[in-house]
Amino acid sequence: MNESPIRDDELATSVMAVPPLARRADYTLDAAQNLALIRHIEAGGVRTLLYGGNANLYHIAVSEYRDLLDLLADAAGEGTRVIPAIGPDYGKMLDQARILAQTRYRTAMVLPLGGFTTSEGVEAGLTRIADMAGMSLTLYVKSENYIDVDALARLIDRGTLIAVKYAIVRENPADDPYLRRLLQHIPAAKVVSGMGERPALTHLREFGLAAWTTGSGCIAPRMVTALLQAVKTGARETAQRLYDAFLPLETLRDDISLIRVLHDAVTFSRIADMGPILPLLSSTPPEHRAKIEHAARVLLSLEHEFAQANPYLEP
Repeated sequence: MNESPIRDDELATSVMAVPPLARRADYTLDAAQNLALIRHIEAGGVRTLLYGGNANLYHIAVSEYRDLLDLLADAAGEGTRVIPAIGPDYGKMLDQARILAQTRYRTAMVLPLGGFTTSEGVEAGLTRIADMAGMSLTLYVKSENYIDVDALARLIDRGTLIAVKYAIVRENPADDPYLRRLLQHIPAAKVVSGMGERPALTHLREFGLAAWTTGSGCIAPRMVTALLQAVKTGARETAQRLYDAFLPLETLRDDISLIRVLHDAVTFSRIADMGPILPLLSSTPPEHRAKIEHAARVLLSLEHEFAQANPYLEP
């Protein structure tokens, strides 16, 4: 696990993988299977691992949190940044911040909470949580109503927040007045697109965001790393070809469930066995599993073909 302070330019050097979390049949953490997935992701050149929604940390017990932090710290390579999530409610964040303060983690992502919040309350709460954890936080923004742009800018300016994972869904990601207003107050280098590959090209090209978070890239990390490089260098044909390869699985995730489909897709790909998903979620319905398995296997096959065709690309 990378224990050095986070720099702004670090966010732009790697796509941020958001893996599912492997558990045994009794729901205990499976160190071996999580390690297998992490090694696969790292082999493709991805150097930031964010354990949040896809890992279903919404439902993790606080009593298990330290075990999770230790597992991820032990499994990640020396040059890999691990960012665990906290929350989504204030009480859970408070307990998790006390645990984080005893570790060498340098940031944690705040999961979004819908309803029962005010912008002023979020600003005050995150300030206290960051102080207690002894680190700047990363904020996951999924709604315009969660926090005002001015309050968000103050948290960035004070160092309470080090980065923003932006994930407000738009029918046309290029038409986003809130994001444009946000970028008038905070640097684009501190904002990561947080909705997978679908809006990523627009977010980087039109808004200059640092990078994006990827679920499907956990299956095809070499391809997603090459996609980031192609976008950054303006290689539009290469970027479009790579981008198109991710859409079948991303479409299933959008249509069925972002978290559940990815969890099962990694298992179906045979990269690692993710086991059961922690309640209060459940695996995808049986009628969808064949098409998820097909999309996952096709994406992994394309990943292998890409690696063979581009052996000169350093991961």
